Amino acid sequence: MAPPAELQHQLLAKNKHHSSTIYVHQPRAGEEEREVGQVLGCRPLSVAALTMHITQLNRECLLHLFSFLDKDSRRNLARTCPQLQDVFEDPALWPLLHFRSLTELKKDNFLLSPALRSLSICWHSSRVQVCSIEDWLKSAFQRSICSRHESLVNDFLLQVCDRCPNLASVTLSGCGHVTDDCLARLLRCCPRLRELRLENCARVTNRTLVAAAAHGRALQTLHVDFCRNVSAAGLRRLRAACPRLALRAEHSAAMIPDQPPRGVPAPGSALRKLLPR
Repeated sequence: MAPPAELQHQLLAKNKHHSSTIYVHQPRAGEEEREVGQVLGCRPLSVAALTMHITQLNRECLLHLFSFLDKDSRRNLARTCPQLQDVFEDPALWPLLHFRSLTELKKDNFLLSPALRSLSICWHSSRVQVCSIEDWLKSAFQRSICSRHESLVNDFLLQVCDRCPNLASVTLSGCGHVTDDCLARLLRCCPRLRELRLENCARVTNRTLVAAAAHGRALQTLHVDFCRNVSAAGLRRLRAACPRLALRAEHSAAMIPDQPPRGVPAPGSALRKLLPR
């Protein structure tokens, strides 16, 4: 007979290894029957009788176990049997998604569903610096680097727009290629979005601010830090249109915009001298 739910929770809490078999910690000699009997509230059982396969846990326990694993570990465990695959595909397991690199967006180790509430894509690497260079200053080699991942975040966010209408929080950091059009669609398709935090997103302009005022009905917080193509005038207009919006724009409006100064031709050494170090 399978142990009751209370015992399953205790067994799960005692086993930290990702094994397909759950083992009870061996108590001191002469105490195992008393301890097990106290847990079950019935006649004593031997410790050996409590060895169980992971699939004997109920769904609540399995979801709890999966919640402690990272995305790769969840996927690897799910591949061991159809029952665990079914747990992996349960939307309740995926209310939060955090990505630390753009390559993670291309993996199949997560699920997008209406249960998603919080999304974070924080990319920090040497390639972020290349993406942050003004387009008119990039060399051909730098443009080739950017072209390999230029559409990754936009394409991913379009999937989020289609599958995650209940999204409440989005954080994008270092996503230099995310566009105003993509963010405007996100605001339209996710009417419950309360927090939008953008940092070092070079292509974000005043058009995103206009979209926030027009479509961000539930929006309470908007950060556009280090977004150099956002202007002070655009920020003033948004503050006037949405006075209750918690708006932050650190090091944004005063930065050099992503366009060549007037009267300056193609990039060169003379132009670089004009830029502050």
